[in-house]
Amino acid sequence: MEEKLNVLYEDNHVVVVIKPQNMPSQEDESGDMDLLTLVKSYIKEKYNKPGEVFIGLVHRLDRPTGGIMVFARNSKSAARLSEQIREHQMEKTYYAVCNGCPKEKSGSLINYLKKDEKENIVKIVTRSETGAKEAKLSYKVLQANEDKSLLEVKIITGRSHQIRVQMAGINCSLVGDNKYGKNTNKATSNLGLWAGKLEFVHPVTKEKMVFMAKPDQGKAPWKDFYLDKYFIR
Repeated sequence: MEEKLNVLYEDNHVVVVIKPQNMPSQEDESGDMDLLTLVKSYIKEKYNKPGEVFIGLVHRLDRPTGGIMVFARNSKSAARLSEQIREHQMEKTYYAVCNGCPKEKSGSLINYLKKDEKENIVKIVTRSETGAKEAKLSYKVLQANEDKSLLEVKIITGRSHQIRVQMAGINCSLVGDNKYGKNTNKATSNLGLWAGKLEFVHPVTKEKMVFMAKPDQGKAPWKDFYLDKYFIR
């Protein structure tokens, strides 16, 4: 395999890995290597499995977003993990680097979002607009410097591009976001968004599983902040 998979945990039921930034979660029209294909190849090679390998994709990260993802290794696990997502029992914590800093050091954002599938862009709309979906998140400012801030963000509703759109909606667009950003820093090719913590109940053992992984501290925009203290177990 050209790409090396970063595996945090695996057993017969789940595999938890880190998605590199700018890699698709699953195959798309770009034809670039995607994480789902990479996980299937990894399992097939490691366990010398014949034929097609089942790997269940139960959630996604946007292509520019990196961080932790869990995949199911059988259909029963896939169904149980998907149910946890529907019931808001799977908790995802993101770290975002924003242009500027929110006026409130912590708070919640509630908007109605609508996706334009043709343009692959999401807009904040009124509640009454056809196709509008409620989007909720909570955030906390962890650090701030002259022109950027580091936020911890938890999404309550998983909507496409949600964090990027909602932060841009309060004039705190994510650094490196060329789709929703204003005054974006062209010096970085990485979006300032990382799925750094994932919590779920193991679909078979029922054990509480908690995984943490920080982004590459040596790369922009993360190098402007001290991250270690948020990833200590």
